[in-house]
Amino acid sequence: MEYIVFGIVAVVFLLLLIAKGVYDEKRKQQKFRYRLEHEYGKSPEKEYGAEHYASIARYFEKHPQKGQVDDITWNDLGMDDVFKRLNDTYSSAGEEILYALLRSPQCEADVLAHREELIRFFSENKQKRIRFQVLLHQLGYTGKFSLFDYLEHLDVLGKRGNGKHWILNALYVPCIVLCVLRPSTGVLCLVGLMLYCILTYFKEKNEIDAYITSFSYVMKLLEVSGRAQECREEALKEETETLRTHRKNLSHFKRGAFWLMSPGRMSGSGNPLDILFDYGRMIFHLDLIKFNSMLEQVRRHTEDVEALFYTLGYLEAAIAIGAYRESQNGAYCVPVLKESEKVYLAAENLYHPLIQNPVKNSIRTERGILLTGSNASGKSTFLKTVALNAIFAQTIHTVLADSYEGCYYQICSSMALRDNLIGGESYYIVEIRAIKRILDLAAEGGKVLCFVDEVLRGTNTVERIAASTEILKTLSGSNVLCFAATHDVELTDTLAAQYENYHFEEEIEDGDVKFNYRLLAGKATTRNAIKLLGMLGYADDMIENANRRAEVFLQTGQWR
Repeated sequence: MEYIVFGIVAVVFLLLLIAKGVYDEKRKQQKFRYRLEHEYGKSPEKEYGAEHYASIARYFEKHPQKGQVDDITWNDLGMDDVFKRLNDTYSSAGEEILYALLRSPQCEADVLAHREELIRFFSENKQKRIRFQVLLHQLGYTGKFSLFDYLEHLDVLGKRGNGKHWILNALYVPCIVLCVLRPSTGVLCLVGLMLYCILTYFKEKNEIDAYITSFSYVMKLLEVSGRAQECREEALKEETETLRTHRKNLSHFKRGAFWLMSPGRMSGSGNPLDILFDYGRMIFHLDLIKFNSMLEQVRRHTEDVEALFYTLGYLEAAIAIGAYRESQNGAYCVPVLKESEKVYLAAENLYHPLIQNPVKNSIRTERGILLTGSNASGKSTFLKTVALNAIFAQTIHTVLADSYEGCYYQICSSMALRDNLIGGESYYIVEIRAIKRILDLAAEGGKVLCFVDEVLRGTNTVERIAASTEILKTLSGSNVLCFAATHDVELTDTLAAQYENYHFEEEIEDGDVKFNYRLLAGKATTRNAIKLLGMLGYADDMIENANRRAEVFLQTGQWR
């Protein structure tokens, strides 16, 4: 009787544990839904480990295309921080595809038109957006490595077949027969076969364990895409058809996956059922057989796996872009991009995405722009503002401005460079290499939007002005729109026929320097660098002599 009571208590306790698990999971989902509903459009708060962030770039790195934002431009513009501000995603697929989109400016109107359609659909349909976000949250992350790290190394496993495993399993039949006919010999053979199977099992298990994470993620891709493809919305028709097609091609992947993917596999949980299944795996190699089958499927259908990953990630990226728009409180516009014989760019009240309370500036030009002004006056920030928003226009189809109109460009820069100590290259060598790649891009004939900060700052004044003039003249071709900042006011005269002059200036009031960061037409006329020395306590005679030398040079053209 006491055993019956004990059994009933044990069953009740187990049911309570299950009920609590279900309740906790339900509460977790409710909290997540509440967050999606009430925190939409808020700045994402995520932490990025070095390995995790490196893995985010893997899809982009494995799929190079012409016209992508190169590493120099990406680093010049601080695009890592921009991406983090945009990354309101909940899956590896979402964040990897969002990253790839941000580095892949589009020059096709229909691609951007469809992207805009997706962004608007999710922005305007709250419940459907939340449904997809819940789905993609279930997809989750691959861990510290990208799915594409695993896919790239599948060949390391070599050719794997199940022939030897089936032969070993077939040998159990004569061993069992022998146990009936000659028990002692049969048992000995059976035990020996089992031991051999167990020993060989662990050798192969160690080889495949690293890849099970990737197969598990493929399983999730199939599960989530199966539910996503049920959507009948016209705006998502292209994506749902893609999911349906590629998921069908992987239909054999899921069959029997329990043997490889069950949570209790070799977990050491102590659960009698898990232990029983583990011995089944060791003796009959059931998970090894299934792994080899899955491996063959993935190798044959890698393109299908990538298509599912990209499509789901693309949908989540569209949701993240909509959330970013929402966070701007209406202070953004959808760009107008045109095929044009002439290069041009026109933007009203443009601002930088990472600056709090930014000063907005407008620009309208069909020629290159030459910026002058003192340090910290706003030149570099303005260049980055225009460059970032030009990338935004052709990637997330969102510009932080009242209006934006321009061509389809390849976008590149030479701005925040530094010397290469490891490679043994000086700043000047690094700089001229960076500028050479812009010249090469312009020579190809496509439309180029480029940004150069302090042209050839790494060399002497005479050669800098001479070489800068020729470089910037070359970058004033009919297919190039160049924005350049310089301290060499001489360039404003030598390049007057090719470039429009703009400047930033500062004021000194009550012994303090004040910047308004307003873009002004014309070249800089103020000289405050020497005054700033005085404000910081440099000796009066030093300031006086410096001013005298500057005046003599301006009058005679010679230094004395």
